[in-house]
Amino acid sequence: MKVKKIVIAPDSFKESLSAAEAGRALRMGLSAALPETVEYDIVPMADGGEGTMQSLHSALGGDYQKIKVVNALGEEVDAQYSYVFDQNTAIIELAEASGLERILEKDRNPLLTSTFGTGQIIQDALDKGAKKIILGIGGSATNDGGTGMLRVLGVRFFDENEEALPEGGASLKRLNRIDTTKMDPRIKDVEFEIVCDVDNPLLGERGATKTYGAQKGASETDLETLEAALTQYRDVLEQTFEHDYSEVPGAGAAGGTGIALLAFFSAALTRGIDVVLKETELEERLKNADLCITGEGKIDAQTIYGKTPIGVAEAAKRHDVPVIAVCGVVGEDYEVVHDHGISYVFSLVGRDDDNKHADNPSKEETSEAIENGFSCMVEKGREIGEWLQDKKDKSL
Repeated sequence: MKVKKIVIAPDSFKESLSAAEAGRALRMGLSAALPETVEYDIVPMADGGEGTMQSLHSALGGDYQKIKVVNALGEEVDAQYSYVFDQNTAIIELAEASGLERILEKDRNPLLTSTFGTGQIIQDALDKGAKKIILGIGGSATNDGGTGMLRVLGVRFFDENEEALPEGGASLKRLNRIDTTKMDPRIKDVEFEIVCDVDNPLLGERGATKTYGAQKGASETDLETLEAALTQYRDVLEQTFEHDYSEVPGAGAAGGTGIALLAFFSAALTRGIDVVLKETELEERLKNADLCITGEGKIDAQTIYGKTPIGVAEAAKRHDVPVIAVCGVVGEDYEVVHDHGISYVFSLVGRDDDNKHADNPSKEETSEAIENGFSCMVEKGREIGEWLQDKKDKSL
């Protein structure tokens, strides 16, 4: 099989490359190894995490709005969101204000971090007359159940002594009552579409705390505190709304912000990759492709839960296009992605282990690794199509 067209559809490599930069790096590496006649179509992707706003901004034709907000630790930062004026639609990314990348690794502490800054962006969009808000909730540094965001919009949280709770996830352990009487009335007239990159429930082994708390800076003791806090939050939410939202897929997204959006905004949680697939028209671009390259910083067992590589692979499979996933590192049980349409996984560094920055390769490292890897195949005199068909070990 001669390869004439390759669609390159990666997500960002967290804290290293944007999706667009990763796409260009991949093309550079492939171009050095393959014939000049190969056509490349670079389609930057996102799944609700970092980069979602940029992808949808381009697709919908928005204008960037710059705003001063606070990061997850309450420090003032510059942020932006996209506003489509002719549709009164705001495209907001939680990570812009409340993301991990906004905080130095040594300062990350989900006991204290808050989504307050995200609430400030939503409030600004409401002030501009937004009737629809598309909110990407990946990449958070928080475990506060979205309570910081809700405070900006008028919701109040009290302990048993009727004292207002402080910011952060740990304080929810003392939550006794939620007051929604002063919630911004404009909320009820806004359609919220929540672009979510995970389908985790709020609690348990796959919940917000146990799955993502450690990467946000939580110790083993902190994880116990935060799980107890979100359990109390769930109980008070159930009393307040007479409904338990905690098992809804995505309720645990962004440290529990998902459940806040479900309960307080009656929002729809949409798999982020599906929204981006639609707006970028990826399926149409795959129809005459011979190969698809996708990827992100790390591929492991969590990748199958709504992440970009799987969404891209599902779309490619519908058009019988083989898929290679490129990543900085592979993590535990990464092989499970082979059951979801990814033929091979190309790791630039190897396994995660103790290399903390292995999933953050530079542009040069990405290009060089791809060039070297594909050059080896070409030097062996094998066309990519043939190589894909008879390769047996399921990894490059």
